[in-house]
Amino acid sequence: MMMRAATAAAAALALAVPAATAHAADVRTVPQVLPMGVAVSALPVQAEDRTGYQRTSFKHWNAGANPSDGCNTRMEVLIQEAVEAPQVGPGCTLTGGTWWSYYDEQLVTPAGALDIDHMVPLAEAWDSGASSWTAQRREAYANDLGQLTSLVAVTARSNRQKADQDPFEWLPPAPEALCRYGAEWTATKLRWGLAVDEAERDRLLDIAAGCGGPDVEFTPAP
Repeated sequence: MMMRAATAAAAALALAVPAATAHAADVRTVPQVLPMGVAVSALPVQAEDRTGYQRTSFKHWNAGANPSDGCNTRMEVLIQEAVEAPQVGPGCTLTGGTWWSYYDEQLVTPAGALDIDHMVPLAEAWDSGASSWTAQRREAYANDLGQLTSLVAVTARSNRQKADQDPFEWLPPAPEALCRYGAEWTATKLRWGLAVDEAERDRLLDIAAGCGGPDVEFTPAP
């Protein structure tokens, strides 16, 4: 069983290598599903280094998935995640609508009361490998609409409490959010080939064990 888990973890890690470091013919975009413990074990472990980080190194929000619709990435996430759809007016102005902030289990309206959280914050991504990326890849990361869990609409308060902290330092206050959050954090790091530090890895493994090994779903970023 341990050999099987190690093999699965190694395979997952190979799939998570950023396309920028792989031959174009080897890029894999097939969704992967792994038990959380195996997924966490697939992440490389290294010390974090924030040297040179600036938030402006990650250009956001850009024109989004459809540059012709007038909605930037933030607005597209809001439209996508609404539990009650807003009306979309000229210039992508949103009227009405309702959202569920799962970090703190709050029903939220209007859209202006929400932040769009990078599941793995920009500074944490920099610490974990993004410092070596091109500006174009950092922009792609900061505006990632290719995996639903990479960007999430939450209350401004919970997003600002989280700031740039990893799961060892901060977890959502709602008990029911814990398993989902751990799985989505892991999925984002696997998608982008990012590393974890030892404390972060151990906390994720604790979450996996406590949650009964939930599945982690991710697609390696192109």
